[in-house]
Parts: sequence; structure tokens; C-alpha cells
Amino acid sequence: MLNTIAARLSALKADTRGVTAMEYGLIAAFIAVAIIGGLTLLGGNLDAMLNGIAAKFVAPA
Repeated sequence: MLNTIAARLSALKADTRGVTAMEYGLIAAFIAVAIIGGLTLLGGNLDAMLNGIAAKFVAPA
């Protein structure tokens, strides 16, 4: 029984088919975190800038 379990675990360890998909998933996750972080940092400044531009416009009479 232990030999069977050890053989299956060894075969699972040697199987590398899902590694590439997992690497792509990690890369996508890191890119998403970087984008979210960048937008969070720039979001307040961008909001203030656009509100400043909008305040300079006057409504037509």
C-alpha cells in the first residue's frame, strides 16, 4: 500500500504539464496587482486634475 502511494506521489511530482499554466497565472496575477496598485496611487491625483479641468468650464448662457 505504501509503495502504491509512493509511486503515485512520485509520478505526480514528475508530471510537469500544469506548470506552464500555473506560471502564466502567476504572471497575470502579478500584472493585475501592479495595475491595481498603480491606479490606486494615481487615482486620487487624476480625479483632482479632472475635477479642476471641469471647474474651469462654464455652462452656456
